[in-house]
Amino acid sequence: MKVASFNVNSVRARLPVVVEWLRQNGPDVLALQETKVQDADFPTEAFVEIGYHCVFRGQKSYNGVALLSPHAIENVDFGLPDEPHDEPRLVKACVKGVTIVNTYVPQGYLPDSDKFLYKLEWFERLGAYFQQRFQPTDPLLWVGDLNIAPQAIDVYDPEGLLGHVCFHPKVHEALAKVMGWGFTDVFRMLCPGPGQYTFWDYRAPNAFRRNLGWRLDHIMATAPLAQKCQRCEIDKGPRAAERPSDHTPVIADFDID
Repeated sequence: MKVASFNVNSVRARLPVVVEWLRQNGPDVLALQETKVQDADFPTEAFVEIGYHCVFRGQKSYNGVALLSPHAIENVDFGLPDEPHDEPRLVKACVKGVTIVNTYVPQGYLPDSDKFLYKLEWFERLGAYFQQRFQPTDPLLWVGDLNIAPQAIDVYDPEGLLGHVCFHPKVHEALAKVMGWGFTDVFRMLCPGPGQYTFWDYRAPNAFRRNLGWRLDHIMATAPLAQKCQRCEIDKGPRAAERPSDHTPVIADFDID
């Protein structure tokens, strides 16, 4: 079972890139974040034409999550309980007996802002969501743009970037708490080396060419799936495409029936 996660930074703007990537890679599940489109305008037909079902929740210009699969997408649910903002940031579904929780975690803006506090609270509620609905022994994947680089090797300048809302001791603590429930970072499990990123900021001159990146996009698995993960890699191809997203896909293969 091949599962991928991709922050597309507007699914309509990136539609040719996403469709071509699906044709070339044929994943069983592609989780999208930051789709930036109202539900009525989601480009469903383009994915149906190449054999993919879609479930999604979005809004104009901001946020938005989706799951695409050539298989049946079952038990679909959106959002966290008691969501204080009407933001489409989470979709949960089951594909081929595996539950996938796809999240677009708040970025946080600045460390002294209310948005950063909201990010930390969001992780608290996400942790409660996993604890209340699942067991660590369930075949469960948590994927998406988590807006956190977990370790020093996950950013190009760990000293200079320390304290950024995506590389901050408080978000590291928040992530560790959720991970401690029973998740394994399958990319780090299989790819321990530095310099491997999923995001290169448009605003930094030649960031992609110079590999000034961050690893913000993740595939986390509970033990039953982590033990069956054979491969996990970052595909930099879409970031080099014409009119790319500032992110690129991360892909994992699991040896399941």
